[in-house]
Formats: sequence, C-alpha cells, structure tokens
Amino acid sequence: MITSRTGLTAARRVAKPSAFFTQTPSSFFTPASSSAAAAALLPTQTRRHAATQPLTPADAQAILAKQRLQRPVSPHLEIYDPKQTWFGSSIFQRFSGMVFTGGLYGYSIAYLIAPLAGWHLESASIAAAFAGWPLLVKGGVKLGLAWPFVFHLFNGIKHLVHDSTAKGFKKVTIKKAEYAIWGSTTLVAAALAFLL
Repeated sequence: MITSRTGLTAARRVAKPSAFFTQTPSSFFTPASSSAAAAALLPTQTRRHAATQPLTPADAQAILAKQRLQRPVSPHLEIYDPKQTWFGSSIFQRFSGMVFTGGLYGYSIAYLIAPLAGWHLESASIAAAFAGWPLLVKGGVKLGLAWPFVFHLFNGIKHLVHDSTAKGFKKVTIKKAEYAIWGSTTLVAAALAFLL
C-alpha cells in the first residue's frame, strides 16, 4: 500500500508543472521566487505501520488451515479423459521430444567417457557391430529410432499449421488429424526401418 502511494505521488509530481522553475518569455527557466509555492508541492503523506501480534505456532497453524479451506482446489490428472490426454498426439509430441533429448544426453555422456571406460563408440565400430545383428533386430532398432523422429516431424508440422492458421481446433478435426498422424507415422517409420 505504501509502495502504491509512493508511486502515485511520484506520478503526480511528474505530471504537475514544477514550481521550482517557471517559463517566462525572457528566459526559458527561472527559479521560482516564492518558497511557499515550493513547499506546497512537497508531498504530505501519512504512513501507516503494520500492526502485528504475537502468535503461538498452534494459532498460526490454525489461521493457515482456515485460509487453506477457502482456497480453490486445482484439478488432478484423474479428472481428464485418458483418450484425450494420454492417447492424444499432443502428449506424444512431448514424449518423443524427451526421447530425443534423453538419447542425445545419454549418447553424449557415453561418448565422452568411452575412452576412459575402454568402449568403442566410434562410427566404424558401431556400424560393424550393427551389421552383425539379425535382420529382424536391426529393423526393430531402426523402427524404434525412426518412429519418434517421424512422429515428432509430422506432429510438429500439424502444430505449426494449427498455430499459424488458427484452424482445425474442432474435436472431430483434431481426432481425424491424430489418426492420420498415427497412421502415416507408422507407415513411414516402418518404410524407413525395413526398406532402407
């Protein structure tokens, strides 16, 4: 309260013409001759001090509990429909981003400590080890790497289109777009994993 009054006083002082300087035709600024006029512009502000009273810890907890009863309760995740929250494309956009970030950090740390641990994480040794795996295992690993990438790409394009055009926010349109993204992601990721 004191802060807002001080700010209001400062704003009023800036808005008022100064009594210390007056504009005359002969000179732009001349000092004001009357000290009474200068004293009239000084703020006369009363200050109220905060009143406190000593409380026991039990009384303080009782006041806090009473205040908490009047606060609104924020909703928990259980009130949302799982089909919209957990199986929607928006949450999987975040999950696929976390997969990329976690994979990048994990590989980067492993690559840094590889010389100390005696691991061989060079490109040639990883490619040679990968070439020795069975075809189905190679395809599964490639599918596991390709699916989050393709999903993040397609869903990111959908988000960009939605954000830039502000269209497509009806529930029916969102569901159709999600099914299209899930289907196209699976097809393209499988093609990348097993055909390349």
